[in-house]
Amino acid sequence: MSVPAKYRAIGDFHEYYSGSRVAPYLTLFVGGNHEASNHLWELYYGGWVAPNIYYMGVANVVNCGSLRIAGLSGIWSGSDYKKPRFERLPYGPNELRSIYHVRELDVRKLLQIRSQVDVGMSHDWPWKVEWKGDWKQLFRFKPHFQSDAKSGRLGSPAAKYVMDRLRPKWWFAAHLHCKFSAVVNYDLKGDSHSNETPLRGLESLDDTSGAENTDEIRLDVDAEEPSKEDLADALANVRNDDEIDLDMDDDASAVPNHIPVADRHGADARTTSAEPDEVRSDLRSQLPASFSRPSPASTTPVSHPEAITNQTTHFLSLDKCLPRRKFLQLLDIEPTAKSSDCTDTKKPSLTYDKEWLAITRAFRSTNPLTSPIPPDRGENYYRPLIEAEEIWVEENLVTTDKMQIPQNFEITAPVYDPNVGLHPMEYPKEYTNPQTVAFCEMLGLENFFAASEEEREARRANAPPISRDGNGRGGHRGRGRGFGGRGGGGGRGRGRGRGYR
Repeated sequence: MSVPAKYRAIGDFHEYYSGSRVAPYLTLFVGGNHEASNHLWELYYGGWVAPNIYYMGVANVVNCGSLRIAGLSGIWSGSDYKKPRFERLPYGPNELRSIYHVRELDVRKLLQIRSQVDVGMSHDWPWKVEWKGDWKQLFRFKPHFQSDAKSGRLGSPAAKYVMDRLRPKWWFAAHLHCKFSAVVNYDLKGDSHSNETPLRGLESLDDTSGAENTDEIRLDVDAEEPSKEDLADALANVRNDDEIDLDMDDDASAVPNHIPVADRHGADARTTSAEPDEVRSDLRSQLPASFSRPSPASTTPVSHPEAITNQTTHFLSLDKCLPRRKFLQLLDIEPTAKSSDCTDTKKPSLTYDKEWLAITRAFRSTNPLTSPIPPDRGENYYRPLIEAEEIWVEENLVTTDKMQIPQNFEITAPVYDPNVGLHPMEYPKEYTNPQTVAFCEMLGLENFFAASEEEREARRANAPPISRDGNGRGGHRGRGRGFGGRGGGGGRGRGRGRGYR
């Protein structure tokens, strides 16, 4: 788990994992940046982490009763977006963070959805969603968000791509430790819009005299959004800087000069650079063809899917689950359409989603763990493949009544032993989760997440000794408290403070 040693404490999840307690309500969640990443790695496609607690995987669409729910795990990091999921136990300090970064391949799959979903979930806020709510009140409550929002560094472009594509009735997120709501309206083409107004009033945000309650984020507000001119170049500067840690003393790699940012359909990447291109175009043209940059894949623009008809998405983020914090809200959500794969019951169950299973099969030849990840070939390329796979899913799963997600949780790693404590002096083991095995067998997928015990033990044997705090690969340097700088030794640069998780 990526968390400073002094904040590590055993909670109560191990009681649910061991079976000594059972969650009283069916619970679905997406992964964030302070999870047991090795446990979630076993369930790339989704699965039960404990009885009645379902992890959505890195990307997924499932049905809960008649509600269709999409999920995207992880947080944004432009430097890792185009990479494969190369992290394997034992993790080094960099892999401990990069493992929970969103990957373009998983976003690409979600962008192939062509029918309406009801609920979307991400850990990161979708990029720019703060401007769709009461941003003035938000910046009073969380002043350090202001500079990031103005520069376009707050939120996840990947989550925005998916939200703008799926346009669910509700989108839930977390990460920023405050309650905040917003309303995103779409036109018939699927583009989000609002009344364009100049960015004004920010210079007086520190003056809270006369404010109603600066700790309260109102839910019923007509928000103003900054002008396009103010944010025209923001996407080129989007970064998460591997998130703000709970404590800034842990080591972290420097922010790269080149930050890839995929376009809305994930087709290619643009990069911003701190240095100009060192090779002029006239000189580059004289190089052999093998030196040329590869041409981006052809991705002819397509219209927004006709079956995605919702034009208003309600965004809601809640605070940390602590006393006197606003971490709970009850909602009554009506499904857009009744799903043929599930029925209404007093106790809704989870079922697979036919379209998502077809998308998963259409991408089955791509190994998400190894390079190179094939470039996005565009929606026009993937659509006929997915339509063919929908026929397969109908014939092999729907008609044979195999769409119910089985209650097949099994304990893989040993349960928590208080005699061992929080700092065991050996690396955790990697396991092949039986749920992933069963899912791959059901869909006819190669299980890229299985490995021989010999291979796994060889990696553990080659790992460096574990340090006293249980990290391994010790020797950390100080980290700045934001984008403003990095202190050497135990230094603490300047920038935004705590508040991201």
